[in-house]
Amino acid sequence: MNIRIASTASLAVALLAALGIEAIAIAASWGVRYWLVGGAAAVVVGGLALARHRHLSRAAVAGLVVAGVTVAAARAFHLPTEPGPAMALALAVLIGSSVRTLPVAPAGAVAAGGLALAAGAFLAARPHSSGASAAVVLNVAACLGGIAVGLALRLLDERSAAATERVRRDERLELARELHDVVAHHITGMLIQAQATHVLARRDPGRVGESLSGIEASAAEALRAMRRVVGVLRDSDKGAATSAGPERLAELVERFDRPGSPVVLRTSGDDAAWPPEVHSTVYRVVREALTNVARHAPHAGDVRVVVGEGPAGVTVEVTDDAAHDPPHGGPAARDAARGGYGLLGMRERVETLGGTLHAGPRAEAGWSVRVTLPVDIGRSRGATAAAEDAGAVDRLGGGR
Repeated sequence: MNIRIASTASLAVALLAALGIEAIAIAASWGVRYWLVGGAAAVVVGGLALARHRHLSRAAVAGLVVAGVTVAAARAFHLPTEPGPAMALALAVLIGSSVRTLPVAPAGAVAAGGLALAAGAFLAARPHSSGASAAVVLNVAACLGGIAVGLALRLLDERSAAATERVRRDERLELARELHDVVAHHITGMLIQAQATHVLARRDPGRVGESLSGIEASAAEALRAMRRVVGVLRDSDKGAATSAGPERLAELVERFDRPGSPVVLRTSGDDAAWPPEVHSTVYRVVREALTNVARHAPHAGDVRVVVGEGPAGVTVEVTDDAAHDPPHGGPAARDAARGGYGLLGMRERVETLGGTLHAGPRAEAGWSVRVTLPVDIGRSRGATAAAEDAGAVDRLGGGR
């Protein structure tokens, strides 16, 4: 939004400068009254260019119509050749923005309209009018320049969108593989518990109900995981280990320690009931955030990683106290600056799991990455029962 405001302000300044130069030039040659019609039309088209973000197609069509009427009026009433410099600049912005943003058919229509306007201005120009040839060259150059810049930016946007989609697809497939492993894990656990139930039915019938409860819990979790897999693979708009527990997280943090600037890790220790995909996502978010700190804030003196669990679910926050490069840039800007899409992939993973990711400058100083992931604590009982039954098979397996 700040970039848009700055670009709009710059365009407004350029249009005012072009209007002033045009008024002075015509006043010195034709007389100031000959500028009034073209100047008023240039103000209208310039206003459309400044407000183009709201209704670009309408603004572009209206700008071309106003310019066409002005060209006809200049020819009929023996006025200076139109469009003048200010209107040519505004039309170039409208044409370039349309070619960049609109669908192919409307963009092509606007570009063709601009070329037709340039040709009409050439035909309407009087060979002996003061500055007529220069105005025609300016119109043609503005039109062709707008089309060329719009096409170049459109190509860059399409490449960026393709790269973004590739990152999202890779992240979805990675998460799908992890969830597949989770399903396989639970099905294996169900098999072990079923075997244990056969043993318990003969040796300790009183524990059969407990074992069946464990099987039910594992089946419910496997079904939830399978639904997450299907949801990930069906959502077209949207190899780490399947589990990265606190031990691996501590090792990860140690790798980012620097002399005189250690990375502080704080965990709640309440991660036993977290699903494997939550463990792996926490690990990857911390890794990506610390990588960004190392690359964009190497002089940070206070880097903290806080992992815990609250009413909203699992929370991960990575903070530092140094300005990042580029300063005050968003996650996408910092990823683009280093040629990567790390945080974009993390956002895709987090949102696929139903969580949220916020990254940006802190109020006091430095940068913060905060992630919240929902987690079903009610699964802990089923996980405990599964572990107990797996142990029972290990102890009694020889008796089958």
